[in-house]
Amino acid sequence: MTGDEHTLRLSLLTHLLRRGRWLAGTAMNAAGWPLQIVALLFAPLEVVQPTLSVGLLVLLALGERMLGERPGRRELLAVCAIVAGVAGIAALAPARTTAHVHGVALFVVLTLLGAAAMAPFIAQLAGRPIANLSMIAAGLAFAWGALATKLVADAASGQHWLTAVLWGAAAIAASLVGLTAEMSALQKRAAILVAPVVFVAQTFVPVMLAPLILHESFLDTPLAGVPLLGCLLVLLAGATVIARSPALLALSGRREREAAQLDRVGSGRPESRDSRSADTTRPIVRVEPATRSSLTTTTSPSRSDRDRPAAGDPN
Repeated sequence: MTGDEHTLRLSLLTHLLRRGRWLAGTAMNAAGWPLQIVALLFAPLEVVQPTLSVGLLVLLALGERMLGERPGRRELLAVCAIVAGVAGIAALAPARTTAHVHGVALFVVLTLLGAAAMAPFIAQLAGRPIANLSMIAAGLAFAWGALATKLVADAASGQHWLTAVLWGAAAIAASLVGLTAEMSALQKRAAILVAPVVFVAQTFVPVMLAPLILHESFLDTPLAGVPLLGCLLVLLAGATVIARSPALLALSGRREREAAQLDRVGSGRPESRDSRSADTTRPIVRVEPATRSSLTTTTSPSRSDRDRPAAGDPN
């Protein structure tokens, strides 16, 4: 089986599910979905979706604590931008509503968005894969899932439980599509390129579509939504900087390497020297200067050292 046979297929996820760290990280991300539904019961989508960027700040802190990657001036300014953007959006966002369009309008918007999210899969079937399209489609699929999650909350508010379950199943399916596209993109592109594109798309697109299908219009906010849009752009700029920071790239680098390793294993290609040298999770071994015919390291004595008789030993 070649690596290309895994690209944009669920078999890629089934292979990654065997990796404990990837599974743990994905499970933690999935555990936040019920909390997102609860948040949408009390706040509009324009507030909840951008607020998800706060999770990047947690990852930034983890990167500093676990890997010693201290944030620089750009990262600190980005943190301020995220905090200011979230605060501004919370203050200026339209009121929450459970009303949304039905029928043709809802069908057209979700169908077009879903078709865009499926574009790389269609291109793959046509034999013309486009790597950059996968990371854009991943963000669009997550955006579709965010809109469906909002509809889950609206249905739950009205105690329409069957409708809520159906929209929930649709949101889960969209998330699987997005995850498959994101992991496929990481097989071909670096995390520094994939992460910002996915985040911006899954944040910006639902907020822009909310006035069309959710009756949460920017026009109902001060100055016809211009300050609200400005706060959103400030937040997205800060989030993009954080997503490209060394700390988050070091944390997400393992996911990128696992996807790339799966591609190499499936295609039968050996691991390249560059990929081995870029692996920051490998232990660093310092080599001491050579003495006569042997080399010693700080981790363990060499075989020749163990076999050499001690000074003064007649044997």
